[in-house]
Amino acid sequence: MEELRALRPELEFRGLGGPEMAGLAGGVTDWVEDAAVVGIVDVLRNYPWFRKKFAETLRRIAEFRPDAVLLIDYPGFNLRMAKALRASGFAGKITYYISPQVWAWHRGRIPKMARWLDLMVCIFPFEKDLYQGYGLRTVFAGHPLVGYHRGRLLGLRREPGVIGLFPGSRRREISRLFPVMIEAARLMRAADPALRFVASAASPRLAAMMEEIAATSPLEGLTIETGTAYAMMQRVECGVVASGTATLEAAVFELPHCLVYKVAWGTYVIGKAVIKVPYLGIINILAGHEVVKELLQNDCVPETVAAELTRLHAKPEARRMLALEMRLIIDGLAGDQPYARAAEAISACVAGQDPEPGKNGV
Repeated sequence: MEELRALRPELEFRGLGGPEMAGLAGGVTDWVEDAAVVGIVDVLRNYPWFRKKFAETLRRIAEFRPDAVLLIDYPGFNLRMAKALRASGFAGKITYYISPQVWAWHRGRIPKMARWLDLMVCIFPFEKDLYQGYGLRTVFAGHPLVGYHRGRLLGLRREPGVIGLFPGSRRREISRLFPVMIEAARLMRAADPALRFVASAASPRLAAMMEEIAATSPLEGLTIETGTAYAMMQRVECGVVASGTATLEAAVFELPHCLVYKVAWGTYVIGKAVIKVPYLGIINILAGHEVVKELLQNDCVPETVAAELTRLHAKPEARRMLALEMRLIIDGLAGDQPYARAAEAISACVAGQDPEPGKNGV
């Protein structure tokens, strides 16, 4: 939004987003915590709310009559929105930033996306050829988190014997993963009482939730910090990270870690049936092999988490090699000013110009 405004100061934004987006534009509603659900089971549980919000959003777009709709990530909602907008006769441009990972679970949707969307701005280099092969105009802008987080490198020394716990930023994933992490930490401290553990909370409300979970079975040597995840990833010796954006952030900060994932069983069974890639973590997908240990569902138990963290703690060379391999993969994702490139492509598309960087004097 900031880069689009830099290009076109007259722009007016309305829509749905997070608190920072709402702070930039009064017409943006902050809905992040309400909309943050994981998996089909949680979606079905909240289906009436989503259906109401979908209809309300479609109505708001019709009333506002914007020049363009920019859909950001969140494919379960946004791909349906693109389809509904086209069906309603929406005359503006429909652009998408942060591609849905349909290449992992539903490639059959790509031809439909090509009919609904005017532009896809992707963050992984392999996506450009894939989408354009189906006739969807696509620009690779670079991964925004790479440059963003590399600009937040603090030069911290890693603290020996300090282990990071990163249970995620959604209440449901914390309720499933944080107890596993605490019990894994307990097993490790039983073997080595000198170990210390620090857990990352994304907000004071989530910190309070984590404190409640920890209080049911107190663990000596555990502290919970709020809003320090990026610094924490740079100072702990190694860590365990909930699957999602945080695993990419951990790779940018070269944190030796393992990935954990646990959802409702219905969600897991459906996911196993439809996902077409051999790994869950994007680092492993890009590498083509398991760089970061993945502990999923049945394997996400205290014993396996403790075993992998103990291995990383005990083997400095394993930590060094893991950090090096992550750095090489992340280097391939880095783009030059990805937010600016994305904004330039979207602005050009809306103006009816070629969105490729360097064209039209952009």
